[in-house]
Amino acid sequence: MTPKYYLVLLLPLFVACQQIQSIPPEQLIGKKDIQWSGTTYQLLPEAAEAFEKMKAAALEQGFELKVVSSYRSYDRQKAIWNRKFNRNQSEGLSPEENIKKIIEYSTLPGTSRHHWGTDIDIVDGAIPPEGDVLLTEKFHDGGPYEPLRVWLKENAASFGFICAYPDDDTRSGFYYEPWHYSYAPSAVPFYRAYLELNLPQLLLDDDLEGRDYLTHDFLTRYRQSHVRGIHPDLQ
Repeated sequence: MTPKYYLVLLLPLFVACQQIQSIPPEQLIGKKDIQWSGTTYQLLPEAAEAFEKMKAAALEQGFELKVVSSYRSYDRQKAIWNRKFNRNQSEGLSPEENIKKIIEYSTLPGTSRHHWGTDIDIVDGAIPPEGDVLLTEKFHDGGPYEPLRVWLKENAASFGFICAYPDDDTRSGFYYEPWHYSYAPSAVPFYRAYLELNLPQLLLDDDLEGRDYLTHDFLTRYRQSHVRGIHPDLQ
């Protein structure tokens, strides 16, 4: 970690960590209405300000940072989960296989970092999109977003943004996502407060597909492998 990154991160992180206990559980799991920044995407104001600075710096180098996804509510994440569960079920997957496949990339609703308004999925908007833009191969081996990936790897941390799910064999949980960045000064306090939650009491709505298989033991393992399976600078 560079000294420049420490200057960006440590002071706001120290201040924010003092407020961990004041973060409502409903906000941590995406069930609370939030006052977002006045932008075309939904981020906490401090995260949006930092992103705009990074966006301006990227533009000087020929990259047009485009936010594909920012805040997602619990209900939005649940809709994604239920759609994938029903699709996989129609293809013959057992409930256990189904859930295992979904959590390769998608989070259980109520556990997404996107609930916090600190995380973004980004691509280069200067490149016309073709199909699903959030595919690993599009960020590597001559893919359209490889130059952006390299720029972000070298520069994002100086604006406080860290790749949440890096390509690291020692990391567990979700697959590598070169497009997913977290604004660390705000995301770290949210993460630490989140670890204090009693997940089984908060997450399992009656209309959540596969809920009978999301046992206490499963959620305990999921918390360890997936919620904790992030870049060490975000812990």
